[in-house]
Amino acid sequence: MIDLRVPVGGPLVTMGARVCDPMLPPDTRGRGRGTQKAALMPLTSRLSLLAGTAALALALTACGGGEDAFKASDDASSGTGSSESITVGGASFTESLIMMEMYAALLEDAGYDVEVQPVDNRELYAPELESGNIDVVPEYAATLAEFFNRAENGPDAEPVATGDVDETVTSLRELAEARGLEVLEPAEAANQNAFFVTEAYATENGLETLTDLAESGLPVVLAGTAECPERAKCEIGLRETYGIQITEDLPLGFGSVQNKQAVVQGQAQLGLSGTTDGTLGELGLVVLEDDKGLQNADNLLPVVNAEGPAGSDVAAEALNALSAVLSTDDLAELNRRVDEDREQAAEVARSYLVEKGLLDA
Repeated sequence: MIDLRVPVGGPLVTMGARVCDPMLPPDTRGRGRGTQKAALMPLTSRLSLLAGTAALALALTACGGGEDAFKASDDASSGTGSSESITVGGASFTESLIMMEMYAALLEDAGYDVEVQPVDNRELYAPELESGNIDVVPEYAATLAEFFNRAENGPDAEPVATGDVDETVTSLRELAEARGLEVLEPAEAANQNAFFVTEAYATENGLETLTDLAESGLPVVLAGTAECPERAKCEIGLRETYGIQITEDLPLGFGSVQNKQAVVQGQAQLGLSGTTDGTLGELGLVVLEDDKGLQNADNLLPVVNAEGPAGSDVAAEALNALSAVLSTDDLAELNRRVDEDREQAAEVARSYLVEKGLLDA
C-alpha cells in the first residue's frame, strides 16, 4: 500500500492559502498550457497528473518577489474603447489564467489593445491595480473583501464576507471604492471549499449533500490540510454546522494527489478540494452539496481601476457580459480542459466565449 505521506510523482504541494478564514480560492492547479492530451496511464500516474496540476490552487497568498512586472500606462479613459491600452492582471494559476484570457478577448473585441500580465499572487497585483499599472483583475468576492478588510482594520477585524453574494459584494464595493477601485457584477461561478467522496460511496449510502452524510451517522476519515481541524470553514464547520462524525484527519493537502488518492483507495471517506476542480469526475469523485451554506460567497467578478480605461462603461459592459453567463460547472470544465486535456488557456477561453455568443466564431 502506498504511504500517503510520501508524494507520488512529485513533491507534496498543499494549497496553503486555503488554510485561513476566509479561505482563498484555489487556482485549479498549475498552468498546464500544452496542447497534447494525456495518454491513459495507471491510476497512480493519472492521479499525479490530474491532482498534481491542482496542487497550486491556493497560491494567491504565497510569498512572491522579484522585479516589477508591470509597465505603467499613461492612457486616460475616454469610455470609447478605441485604441486605448488595457492591462489585464491576476495570479498565475489555471483558473485565473483562463479568466484573464476571457477578459482580454472581450476587451479586444470592444476595441481595446490588451496585454495579459499574470504574476505570482494578490500581494503583488493588488497594489499595481490600485496604482493603475494594471487595469482589471479577476477576483473572488469573499476573499478580496476580507483581504481589504484586514488591510484596513487589522488582522483581527470582524469578518465582512458571508455566504450571501449580495451582502458580500456590497461590503467589497465599499472597501474597494476607498482604494479607487470599482467592483463589477459577480458571476454565478464560485470557487469555494468543496468536500468530496467517491461516486460508489455516495451511491451506496444515498449521499448528495453534507447533511445526508451527517444524518447517515457514518464515521468519517477526512483528507484535508493540516490546518483544517482548526478552521471554521473546514472541520469545525463540518462538525458544528452539520454534525458530521470525523474520527481522524489525514493532512494531505488541499486537492492534492495524496488527498484524492486517499479517498479513491479508501483510506479516507471525505476529501477537500475546490468547487471548480475539474479533475474530480475523471477520478470517480463527486462533491457533496454544502446545503447549509457553510462557505462564504467567493463568486468570480472583475475588479477594475475606476480611473483607468477599464473603468469605462464600454469595458464594464464587455466584462459584465461574461459574469452573466459563467457558472461554477462551466468554470470547472474550462479548468479540466487546461489541466487534463492540456489545451491552452487562451484557446479554451475563446472557444467558451464563442459558444456563449459573446464573440463571433
